[in-house]
Amino acid sequence: MSATIVLFRHDLRLADNPALEAAHETGPVVPVYIHAPDEEGSWKPGAASRWWLHQSLRSLDTSLRNIGSRLIIRTGPTLAAIRDVVRETAATSVFWNRRYEPAVIERDRLLKSELKKQGLRTESYNASLLFEPWEVETKQGRPYQVYTPFWNAVKDRPLPKPSPAPHQLTAPRNWPNSFDLAALELEPRIDWAAQMRKQWTPGEKGAVERLKRFTTVVDDYADGRNRPDYDGTSSLSPHLHLGEISPRTVWHATVGDSVGVEIYHKELVWREFAYHLLYHFPHTAEQPLRTDFTRFPWRNDAIALRAWQRGLTGYPMVDAGMRQLWTTGWMHNRVRMVVASFLVKHLLLSWKEGARWFWDTLLDADLASNTLGWQWSAGCGADAAPYFRIFNPVAQGEKFDTNGDYVRRWVPELKNIPNKFIHKPWEYIAELKNYPRPVVDHSAARARALEALATITKS
Repeated sequence: MSATIVLFRHDLRLADNPALEAAHETGPVVPVYIHAPDEEGSWKPGAASRWWLHQSLRSLDTSLRNIGSRLIIRTGPTLAAIRDVVRETAATSVFWNRRYEPAVIERDRLLKSELKKQGLRTESYNASLLFEPWEVETKQGRPYQVYTPFWNAVKDRPLPKPSPAPHQLTAPRNWPNSFDLAALELEPRIDWAAQMRKQWTPGEKGAVERLKRFTTVVDDYADGRNRPDYDGTSSLSPHLHLGEISPRTVWHATVGDSVGVEIYHKELVWREFAYHLLYHFPHTAEQPLRTDFTRFPWRNDAIALRAWQRGLTGYPMVDAGMRQLWTTGWMHNRVRMVVASFLVKHLLLSWKEGARWFWDTLLDADLASNTLGWQWSAGCGADAAPYFRIFNPVAQGEKFDTNGDYVRRWVPELKNIPNKFIHKPWEYIAELKNYPRPVVDHSAARARALEALATITKS
């Protein structure tokens, strides 16, 4: 019986993996991961994502060995690597689960075309989304660009239940050689990931455990999701990023009639919305969806950008978020909105600067979600927040981190500042020895941002 190659990409799991399930039904399976970052265009995986990928691949190999298989690791070009494995195993089929990033879509089209010319059977499946981008459209046959109608269009659609992991995989007659995982050089040479190792457990097992914990508190999600000082979110985004768990699995595990469940499902569908937008508007990874924003007068200020990146803006809520990101590879979603708004509106720096920084430092750096989030904050994307909506970082801190617990954790220089002043320490002490004054005045920054907006709305 001939073997089937299963290409693992952003689907590093055994359960609810359509490509793996289909291959398992046909006979012997050769699981393969091909590392080819140069084929991802200008969005090669960032440093934080590479660290997670290393751990996740190791976890996947362990899981495969537990069911009589193993992960074969190769490097790109992908087409050449597949041909090598085909030659070594006499495989007649190649299955994979689809990805939706523009450069990868083009690469996969080429793969299918060339492999079919070689007489190989190729099949691709949906393992990453609740619904395919071409399955959800307006009555006019166009993609949705506003979230609420998108949500209304999908919220009641039937969603198949996830499939279980195979108990055993049939091995090929001959196993091909595999690179050692360390040869991919995914881990940093200087070990900056200590806090990440402490906080996260990459891999399918870690994803399932985190989901189980979240299901016990999901009913409270509506109340806790906006508080960065409280562990009220699922923290599943890094696991979803590399497909260690499927969104379908998460959806069916979070059930009930509570407001918390509905709001969490809406967040899952925001992720879906982002992927559909990127698929239909692939240029948005580099350019704003709203073309008038191509004329926006963004500033170039390396010093201000560096202050933002390092959490030294003088605004505690912003700085806490940026330091949390740098240390753990993750940031609370409410704080993501605050720091993004601060960059594009207070500092008047391009959303692209923020998108690139998040891309390199976030463990959950999905191109679709990253693009939608930054264009939403900048007011230049689909269903975006109006540009004139400018978060006051002090007010945001006072509302969502009332006692300053979040700020004190990540900005220890302020640990002795009273609650009343924790989000505006300059009113308590004019000059703090070890913490900067605000890099910009809020009122002045707001006026400057609105003035900049006027330059494109008038033209």
